[in-house]
Amino acid sequence: MKNSIIIGSGAYIPEKRMKNADFENAEFYLPDSFEKINQPSDLIVRKFKAITGIEERRYADPDQGASEMGTLAAQDAINDANIDPDTIDHIIFAHSFGDISSKSIQSDLFPNLAARVKHHLRIKNPACVATDILFGCPGWVQAAIHADSFIKSGLAKRVLVIGSDTLAKVVDPYDRDSMIFADGGAAVIMEAAETQSGVITHAAVTHAIEELDYLGIGPSHNKSIDQRVQYIKMKGRKIYEYALIEVPKAMKACLEKGGVHLSKISKILIHQANEKMDEAIIKRLYELYDMKVDPQEVMPMNINLLGNSSVATVPTLYHQLVKGELEGHEIKSGEYILLASVGAGMHINAILYQMP
Repeated sequence: MKNSIIIGSGAYIPEKRMKNADFENAEFYLPDSFEKINQPSDLIVRKFKAITGIEERRYADPDQGASEMGTLAAQDAINDANIDPDTIDHIIFAHSFGDISSKSIQSDLFPNLAARVKHHLRIKNPACVATDILFGCPGWVQAAIHADSFIKSGLAKRVLVIGSDTLAKVVDPYDRDSMIFADGGAAVIMEAAETQSGVITHAAVTHAIEELDYLGIGPSHNKSIDQRVQYIKMKGRKIYEYALIEVPKAMKACLEKGGVHLSKISKILIHQANEKMDEAIIKRLYELYDMKVDPQEVMPMNINLLGNSSVATVPTLYHQLVKGELEGHEIKSGEYILLASVGAGMHINAILYQMP
C-alpha cells in the first residue's frame, strides 16, 4: 500500500526573544473608537498572559524574510532525512505575507517563496516544481494535504513541505493583539512508501460568509499612523466562538473518515493560536466522544515561549515532538497523532497520521 510518510523534519526558531515585560511601556488603542486604552500597560500584559499563555515570543532579524527562515528549516529537514535535495519532486511553501524587508512597507511575493528556497538550496533538477500556498495559519497543514495527494496519485515520490512567516513585521504596535504574533519556520520531507502507516486521511473546511473577515488586514488603531498601511487585524471573540464549535467537528470528521477512534490518538498537535482556546477545543472534541481529558496530557504546547508563528506552529510542534524537545511528551512508532489548524479564511483542516 502506497502511503505518505515523513522521513525528516527541521525547524528554524529565531534567536530574538520578546518577553511580555517588553510591552509594559506600550500604548494600546481601541479598534473602534481609536481611543487610547485607559489602563496601565502592565495590567494589559498580565491579562494577556492569563488568556493566551504567552510569556515570550520570537522575532526574526529585521532583514530576515520568511523565505530565508524557510530555507534554513528546509535544509535542517533535508539533513535529518539524509537525502540528496535533487531527488525532491515538489516544494510547497505555505506563508501569509511573503518576504518583508525593513527597507520597504510592501510584502514581496515575486518570485514566489518556494522558488527562492529551491534557488538557495541549489536544486538544479528542473522537474522539481516550486509552488506557494496562501491559506492563512492552516497553510502548512493544507500544504501537507496537497503533498499527500501528489504522492498517492503518483505525481511525486518526495515532497518538501515548508511553513514560514514573519508576522511580527505586519502587526500594529498599538493593537493589543500584536503581542500574540511571532516569527518562525519549519519543514518536513514527505515520501512515498509501501506501508499502512503515515498519512491515514485528512479533512478540511472553509467558512467564508459571516466568517470571512474574522481575520484580515486593516489600518493602525492609532489614527496618527498612516492609515494606508495595513496590519493584521482579528476579531478575537468571534474567532474563539467559531473555533470552539467548528474545529472539534472537523477533527472528529477526520477521525471518522480514517476509521480511528479518538481513544487511539496519542497526541494532538494543534495550531498554537491561544492556550485557553486550544484547551477548550480539545475538551470539546473529547466531549463529542463522551470522554474527559486533561488537555496537557495529549496536547503538546510551545506557545508560551514561541508565540503564534502562523503556518510554522504545527510543523515546529511536530519537529520538537519527534526530537524529544517537548518536556512530558514523546511519540513512538505505530502511535496515532492528529494535526489540526484554524485560521484566516476561515479555514480548518486536520491530518490523521500514524507514526512509521
